[in-house]
Amino acid sequence: MDTPRTLRKRADFLRVRAAGRRWAAAGLVLQMRERGDDGPMQVGYTVSKKVGNAVERNRVRRRLRAAVRESLEPRPGRDYVVIGRRAALTRGWEALTGDLRAAAERVERR
Repeated sequence: MDTPRTLRKRADFLRVRAAGRRWAAAGLVLQMRERGDDGPMQVGYTVSKKVGNAVERNRVRRRLRAAVRESLEPRPGRDYVVIGRRAALTRGWEALTGDLRAAAERVERR
């Protein structure tokens, strides 16, 4: 899969949050917004300071990026925000990618 474009601006993150489609799984929360165009899928990542120090937050972010590349099918016209939780540090790889797939299916169905 091609690497999805990354959301960078706070306004983009807020628009995804306002769309109201979210699903929490162990280790992550996934939010989704349909833009209504055929542009490439965009994904933003955020990890709170509650998760740990900078090294731990960056490790969670790297794991989530890799999980998105492996698990999410490219869906044009959609924006996703993946919020990392502390459990993403210790969660097994198969479990983490499974959680992401399940969250994506649930968000798409809503």
